[in-house]
Amino acid sequence: MIKIKNRINDIDLINSYIAGDNNAMDVLLKKYREKIYNYILMLVKDKYIADDIYQDVFIKISAFLKEGRYKDDGRFVHWALRISHNKTIDYFRLQKNQREISTDQEGNENLADKVVLEGNIENEMINTQVKTDVRKLVESLPIEQREVVIMRHYLDLSFKEIADQTGVSINTALGRMRYALINLRKMIDDNQITFEIA
Repeated sequence: MIKIKNRINDIDLINSYIAGDNNAMDVLLKKYREKIYNYILMLVKDKYIADDIYQDVFIKISAFLKEGRYKDDGRFVHWALRISHNKTIDYFRLQKNQREISTDQEGNENLADKVVLEGNIENEMINTQVKTDVRKLVESLPIEQREVVIMRHYLDLSFKEIADQTGVSINTALGRMRYALINLRKMIDDNQITFEIA
């Protein structure tokens, strides 16, 4: 049985799990649950759908580890996010109309947090509106652009990591971000949204 230390090596947990210690898998996934779950939630925008996809991801990760399909390169979380990405894309492929997916208010504030300043009550009210506006703008982007924005600004991944996760070239990932920013600017102009705090 694995004893939880301050920092447990992922490969040690993986090897323990493969050897039959189910607690090792619990520890491993607990380390990365928030990052994986929030990534899925940011894409699907629905807590219940995110829960279902996360469970599928958990099952797939467990199966892949038992089958020896993970090759340690010190980047377990990126591998897990790649599986999450694929499962989320599978979900979207099954949907006939992407626009019917409901919006969840939780877990979508990290990008807006980088845009907003702390302040008094008036500023807090303005900040809340800014966060809502930014979240709505990001959610209205096409899935490929939304995904890059989320990975870059919510998960702090590099463009190389984004390219690896999404299975595209770095230039394609950069291009998607560029188009996302162009679309966000256009939506801001069209809707006459201002992010300035008095």
